[in-house]
Amino acid sequence: MQLTEAFGQVIRNKRRQKGFSQEFLAELAELHPNFISLVERAKTSASLDSVQALANALGCQPSVLLLEAELLIGSRGVA
Repeated sequence: MQLTEAFGQVIRNKRRQKGFSQEFLAELAELHPNFISLVERAKTSASLDSVQALANALGCQPSVLLLEAELLIGSRGVA
């Protein structure tokens, strides 16, 4: 699993935990809903500004999103 894929899974999981639709998360983060879908499906990478916007919208620090993605990669046995 690559970081882009793991990051997308983290975004999807956190969004669903909060009960947010992709559209609502996009509105909160001031991003396009299609971008949220692309990130969650690992079809594109998020810029640092987008990571910050997503973290703010999800109520956490950007480092939390990245750490959770790294942990997800590690739990799959891929470094």
